[in-house]
Amino acid sequence: MKLSKQVVKRRVDLMTKEGIEFRTNTYVGKDVKANLLMEEYDTILLTTGATWPRDLPLPNRDLQGIHFAMEFLEGQQKKQLGSKKDIISAEGKDVIIIGGGDTGCDCIATSLRQGAKSITTFEILPEPPKNRANDNPWPQWPKVFRVDYGHEEVRVKWGNDPRQYCTTTREFIGDNGHIKSVKTIEVEWIKTPTGQWKMNEVPGTEKHFNADLILLAMGFLGPEKTVPNELGLELDVRGNIKACNGQYGTSNPTVFAAGDCRRGQSLVVWAISEGRQAARQVDSYLRGHPSTLPGPGGVIDSTR
Repeated sequence: MKLSKQVVKRRVDLMTKEGIEFRTNTYVGKDVKANLLMEEYDTILLTTGATWPRDLPLPNRDLQGIHFAMEFLEGQQKKQLGSKKDIISAEGKDVIIIGGGDTGCDCIATSLRQGAKSITTFEILPEPPKNRANDNPWPQWPKVFRVDYGHEEVRVKWGNDPRQYCTTTREFIGDNGHIKSVKTIEVEWIKTPTGQWKMNEVPGTEKHFNADLILLAMGFLGPEKTVPNELGLELDVRGNIKACNGQYGTSNPTVFAAGDCRRGQSLVVWAISEGRQAARQVDSYLRGHPSTLPGPGGVIDSTR
């Protein structure tokens, strides 16, 4: 997302020279059936990511101007690579981003760069404390207030943080088939006697926000299911491809999985690491003996 596309192109060109064949614009499961790949190749490694987005099925969801975040971000990335296709643009628009994670932050920054008129983000959770709470001790991940690059850039330009906490969307409102505003209500979080958190809407806190573009950035539900279903692969309780043959082997001994499609939505550093270690397991499978490719701890001495 934030990496220069020249760096990406250089790496792709290097892999092409090494003999790797890239077949682009090919949808496995539609253009090519997954079971045909099983017949053509000795092994398959799935690195499809976790791209199935969480939707928001509210009244008027089908209005024009409501998009999943990745549709918006991918279009901008392809434009930077020289694509001439029309993209979803935030230029001159009131932008609402629903969801406050890393993807939502990327939407904030991209909207700002495209020249949005205003940017507002809805987060359903309360604003985190500035310091660790008593129920969040070390070594747990610190649940504290953070300012990422997108939030800071909006604050510098307009003088305010774009995030609206404890806010949930109730209704999309349109005009002539296009989104014009959203109706929201504030929520409060109450701990139950069992220690769980319960969300309640706060009566009388309804608001309307102008919106020409709404981006849904509420996380992902796992990988697309077309390929795993065609291959008859077992999934875990979260809907990811289950590794039940070593760390990266699936329920089919000739199919392996790595990255977000196996571990769930995560960061690119994990994708890089898992890709390398999955290649090592595939190499061991094909050779019939332990691989000499580098392991997670460094280079392996094959003479020992």
